[in-house]
Amino acid sequence: MNKENKKETVCAVVVTYNRKNLLLECLEAIRRQTRPVDGIYIIDNASDDGTPELLKENGYIPELPPFNILEPYEIEHKISNLVDGNPINVFYVRMHKNTGGAGGFYEGVKRGYERGYDWLWLMDDDAEPKEDALENLLLINAENILCLCPIIVNKKSGKVENYHHKKFNFLMWDKPISIETDADYYKNKVIDIEANAFVGPLIKRKTINLVGFPNPNLFIWGDDTDYTYRIHNKGRIVLVGSSIIIHKGDPISKVNQLWKTYYLFRNKILFLRSHSKYNFLAYLYLFYRAIISSLALLIKYRIFDTDKIILPLRGIKDGLKVRRA
Repeated sequence: MNKENKKETVCAVVVTYNRKNLLLECLEAIRRQTRPVDGIYIIDNASDDGTPELLKENGYIPELPPFNILEPYEIEHKISNLVDGNPINVFYVRMHKNTGGAGGFYEGVKRGYERGYDWLWLMDDDAEPKEDALENLLLINAENILCLCPIIVNKKSGKVENYHHKKFNFLMWDKPISIETDADYYKNKVIDIEANAFVGPLIKRKTINLVGFPNPNLFIWGDDTDYTYRIHNKGRIVLVGSSIIIHKGDPISKVNQLWKTYYLFRNKILFLRSHSKYNFLAYLYLFYRAIISSLALLIKYRIFDTDKIILPLRGIKDGLKVRRA
């Protein structure tokens, strides 16, 4: 292991909402890391499925938080890692409302940064890093790298989810870095990318000095792309083929996640406004994709509710209306 990285502190930031069993599996995997973490921030977006109770039952928090709160409430505790038994600082933050993944990662990154950790390791509750995932990330000489990302592998198929590891074409539409889905293809490779999902990126403290915190106003879908692309604009963000994180989330095409389509297109238009303001072809292409998406809802999924059919177009309209800071 890189000697310098042994001296540096790492804090995992895990955002959760109503997936207590997945959260527990994620936390247990973090505790099994061969390079132990020094801290864990658990950002609970006001879950109502018994998440705090399960955390208390498994020793992650000493008592339950108050539930009628008007602002985030933090509980600090310690728990042993599962490698050498040394303590990990656990910070459980109960949010006063569901702020989405964007609000959760904003809160976790801000708090981890303010506590002085050298690295923040970001992931959703449906992530499960392999035991050597963190160690293999930190083996990379990161002197001129701002963010290190593990390979994301689907739990059921065992295939790499390439769409999480992104580059952009001239229309600013994100494309997977490769069509290769065999994790062995990436072994021992370090690949420059332009954006990545919040499924395991390891971010340097100095990176946050350069780019600030994730945008909490994006709520869900695209917040990770925006933040990691901001990192890319300041320096290198790389995919580390020897580090693997298992992803257990639902496929993004499920109709039961239809409501997220609004945020997908709203946040894509906000992304263009931030990163490609004068690329008018990109705006036209996004509008075209929104129309295609609306038609697919009608024809492929046979959804006849007008309010649902126009969600992609309404997302673009609302994204154009947002006042820029």
